[in-house]
Amino acid sequence: MATVLLSAVGSAVGGAMLPGGVNVLGSTISGAAIGSAVGAVAGAYVDQRLFGPTVANGSGPRLSDLQVMASTEGAPIPRVYGRARLAGQVIWATQFTEHKSTHASGGGKGGGGASVTEYSYSVSFAVALCEGEVTRIGRVWADGNPLSLADVTWRLHKGAEDQPADPLIEAVEGVDATPAYRGTAYILFEDLDLSPFGNRLPQLSFEVFRGLSDVEQAVRAVTVIPGAGEFVYDTGATREILSEASSRAVNTHSTEGATDWQAAIDQLQATCPNVASASLVVAWFGDDLRCGQCTLTPKVETAHKITLPDSWSVSGLGRGSAGLVSQIDGRPAYGGTPSDLTVIRAIADLKARGLRTVFYPFVMMDIAAGNTLPDPYSGAAGQSAYPWRGRITCDPAPGRTATPDKTSAAAAQVAAFFGTAAASDFHRSTDAVSYSGPGEWSYRRMVLHYAHLCVVAGGVDAFLIGSELRGLTQVRSGAAAYPAVAALKTLAADVAGILGPGTKISYAADWSEYAGHAPGDGTGDLYFNLDPLWADANIHFVGIDNYAPLTDWRKTTDHLDAEIAGSIYDIGYLQSRIVGGEDFDWYYASDADRDAQIRTPITDGAYGKPWVWRAKDIKSWWANAHYDRPGGTESGTPTAWVPEGKPIVLTETGCPAIDKGTNEPNVFVDPKSAESAAPHYSSGTRDDFIQRAFIEAVTGYWSASGAHNPVSSVYGAPMLDAADIFFWTWDARPFPAFPDRTDIWADGANWRTGHWLNGRLGAAPLAALVAHVMADVGFTAFDASALAGTVDGFVIDR
Repeated sequence: MATVLLSAVGSAVGGAMLPGGVNVLGSTISGAAIGSAVGAVAGAYVDQRLFGPTVANGSGPRLSDLQVMASTEGAPIPRVYGRARLAGQVIWATQFTEHKSTHASGGGKGGGGASVTEYSYSVSFAVALCEGEVTRIGRVWADGNPLSLADVTWRLHKGAEDQPADPLIEAVEGVDATPAYRGTAYILFEDLDLSPFGNRLPQLSFEVFRGLSDVEQAVRAVTVIPGAGEFVYDTGATREILSEASSRAVNTHSTEGATDWQAAIDQLQATCPNVASASLVVAWFGDDLRCGQCTLTPKVETAHKITLPDSWSVSGLGRGSAGLVSQIDGRPAYGGTPSDLTVIRAIADLKARGLRTVFYPFVMMDIAAGNTLPDPYSGAAGQSAYPWRGRITCDPAPGRTATPDKTSAAAAQVAAFFGTAAASDFHRSTDAVSYSGPGEWSYRRMVLHYAHLCVVAGGVDAFLIGSELRGLTQVRSGAAAYPAVAALKTLAADVAGILGPGTKISYAADWSEYAGHAPGDGTGDLYFNLDPLWADANIHFVGIDNYAPLTDWRKTTDHLDAEIAGSIYDIGYLQSRIVGGEDFDWYYASDADRDAQIRTPITDGAYGKPWVWRAKDIKSWWANAHYDRPGGTESGTPTAWVPEGKPIVLTETGCPAIDKGTNEPNVFVDPKSAESAAPHYSSGTRDDFIQRAFIEAVTGYWSASGAHNPVSSVYGAPMLDAADIFFWTWDARPFPAFPDRTDIWADGANWRTGHWLNGRLGAAPLAALVAHVMADVGFTAFDASALAGTVDGFVIDR
């Protein structure tokens, strides 16, 4: 507009001031034309300043700008949000140090050999990365190739406003001449050998992490898996000997220069700075769902493997004598049982890091597809492939014709599963536990072995005698007799005798198991079957693996939950369902009712205690006396449970990173397993944000004090301490080696939509990202709380 207007004005003014025109190179140009041109230029300038150019001439950040290391005076300092790859600026360096080595080149005629002198160089230098404070660095690349930091001396200064100066720079420059670079994250390399890089400084780039939200800070306890992997928990490097001239790393797959265990636990502590407890999962393998036939054994991945410096051994069993895990497409379906020595080292390392340590013996079912084992639930030939341990039961299962349930025959089957190994059958040395008892591979042998191994490791803070054996704990040998519960009580006493009073002991019940047993067989029976265990003096807390459904979200917008929340990610909505919604207020009587959202209220008729049927009403279960109801009639005397008697610990909880994961947090995608499934109404796509929202909702709910989490009148502390929420799960295989190295670990593909926290915590949730960017530029008039989703990272570099 200004261009047109000023061009017309210029034409009029020029014509009046230069009526005869101007001669230019022999041609006469009128004053009006000159005025028009000048006016047009002026108008174009005004238009550009007001409305911007038609075609932008500026340039934004380019990938090459971020990944080429330089040393530029006055270069802007990038801001990193989440995870990003940066090269940075060299801000300090010493002179190159020359190293000379002389060696003989070989003898000539007469014995007088020549010598050769070779030169190499090293240098110390510091690279500024970005504005601080960062969480950690991950991978490092030199000239585009991964750089192992195993033999490199380096220090990361995270960029705190009070960070001290680096001691090497002080030693070289003097204390008074050394800046601390406060507020700037930088990494210092000390005497880096330049030989691998042609005796020059390589182009370095760094994976930088900067956490943005409170979710990472809220995680205070995790389980540590995979539970299976012969040397996965070893703090020292192990190599497999392939020949006299070759070997390969067994447990060193990260660029951090440490073993997988060290790298992964370092990442845990850097990502979740308030983590204080770790529950170490270690597995033996079951081979049958029929408890009377099931054996539990440690297994290996291959029968022939030479490893140094240590060989594999569990419970006195060497590799040559151990069973092999099953295979799928020529690869082991699981890793082998962690070698005993690696477990000892892992426990010692967790304790040395200041982490409260829980030991978690675990049962994995190694039942391959195509087996011909009789199924206790159907009687057909062929049990489900790689099933859940909670399906171990008597044969035939309760409810089937000819079941031994409620008879002494059921007790005999359960007894066979637990075995007769005694605490005195084990013998401890400085780095091993041997066994001299009955020739059985039983549940008691597994648990007692690990109790003794924990003593060898220097002790643990807590010990679980089992988890999620729901199919066993609900088997009866009489109308009200539960032999597996009695066996667990005996086992708890034995473990307490081994570990002593300094170790807390419990059992981790499934969320559908902890409260009681209602067989639904028409008898009306309701028994608080685990109460003899929960009330036992050797049990110090009630452990619950809590995966109850939170949401009932659908693909359309006209479903019932959409009437109370605008998004499945709404934290208030999620928290309202921790003690509300499905399995609290109502339930679905059938799959058809679920599809139609026909909700049946949970009531209790004449007794008026609906909490006895609510799996999610932990507080009412904890705070009230329990009365069994044989035949549906409430007993006149309570069970042994003392109301408010012991704290609740969520020994497991979590949510898969999958669309609508909170609809069914207990399910997972694992193609090899018959249990593999996506949550109700899920599209099956990856969704990291729903996992993050779940963690935020759960930690926020239980961290708050109030009527929902009362203080016990018996032990004077909250029913459930937020520090006792163990999130499933953190993997001892470091990210991103796991899940990327599927050539090593067959379950890498499962990470995509699984429960893993590695590689997800530390990313940038969109709401927090926008809020941080706005705050960093001083803009406060915004509300980003409704933004959903995550990005790996974002960089502002100018």
